[in-house]
Amino acid sequence: MKLAQRIERIQPSMTLAISAKAQTLKEQGIDVIGFGAGEPDFATPENIKQAAITAIQNNDTRYTLVGGTNALKDAIIDKFKRDNGLSYERNQIVVSCGAKHSFYNLAQVLWDEGDEIIIPAPYWVSYPDMVVLANAKPVIIDTDQSSGFKITAEQLQKAVTPNSRAVVLNSPSNPTGSAYSRDELEALAEVILKNNLLVISDEIYEKIMFDGFEHVSIAALSEELKRNTVVINGASKCFSMTGWRIGYLAAEEAIVKAVTKLQGQSTSNPTSIAQAATVEALTGDKTPGEIDRMVVEFKKRRDYLMDRYAKIDGVSCYTPVGSFYSFPDFSGLHGKQWNGKTISGSLDVAEFLLEEAKVALVPGIAFGADNNQRLSFATSMKNIQKGMDRIESAVNSLG
Repeated sequence: MKLAQRIERIQPSMTLAISAKAQTLKEQGIDVIGFGAGEPDFATPENIKQAAITAIQNNDTRYTLVGGTNALKDAIIDKFKRDNGLSYERNQIVVSCGAKHSFYNLAQVLWDEGDEIIIPAPYWVSYPDMVVLANAKPVIIDTDQSSGFKITAEQLQKAVTPNSRAVVLNSPSNPTGSAYSRDELEALAEVILKNNLLVISDEIYEKIMFDGFEHVSIAALSEELKRNTVVINGASKCFSMTGWRIGYLAAEEAIVKAVTKLQGQSTSNPTSIAQAATVEALTGDKTPGEIDRMVVEFKKRRDYLMDRYAKIDGVSCYTPVGSFYSFPDFSGLHGKQWNGKTISGSLDVAEFLLEEAKVALVPGIAFGADNNQRLSFATSMKNIQKGMDRIESAVNSLG
């Protein structure tokens, strides 16, 4: 059997692969602590679950409009106005099966062979591969810890060519937890408008912010910029609804119409029950309190991790201002000997920590940063303490 060339050009998701490997080891009776999870470890709030149960009882279990129910679109419109100062109409919103699906749909309807899509690194693992699946070319801008893992206006301008079509921004970021300030976004906006770039603004972690950092949607900076921006968001992260698979985007009507057309020939509508639950997530009186409770706990875990990283020789870490990820730099281990070989990159570090410490992290190379590992703190404090003890002991054993 011959497979299509397009599937040969992309890589499996390493984050999912690491989580699966950790789970397999656990099933074998090995005590592995997994830090690969990209989902909150909190239950979906009760009011949201009850909304889904009510939808089932009311027989709201049939097909909906391809791009989402009007009730959910209206809730999304109100959310954008309330939280981001953005005004949209129903014909500018499309609901899909997760934010990942939203990005995939965009890539398929917007880009062709020869188009260049600018992506800052570290990046979420699926961005480049979804661009490649559209026959377009990912153009990577490297950043590091010294810049807070953020690109500058100068870097963006340097990356622009006559083939540039869009730039992807993920703020707060997976995997680094960094986020752009208003001033930083305004500087990028000048380059974006000058070069007529489309902005794909992934804001899925917008409510998981620390230290009073203000989330700003780049689309809210001006009406002109709003027309050049597609905002992606969803229910998964902030409402602890990863398995419900609801994402959405807001954009100019022509883009939404094209995405809806594509979705009508692929998945059709997202699950009707999950849509009803998301209406409650976006409008329910109890939801803000549930989010606040989750963020407070995430901050405690982040603060603990930052303290532990500072005490491990050869390891440093940018302090995340959002999301539930840390992205420590383990390059101080490179060149050291383990198991008869020299540690030379993030894959080696990940293998070393899994074998010696029984701790599963995601190698930074999956995100375009080979010095780092992604450690999700969407797990219990008990696991974090135990895992960090193991990491520190394993690192110290290298001498």
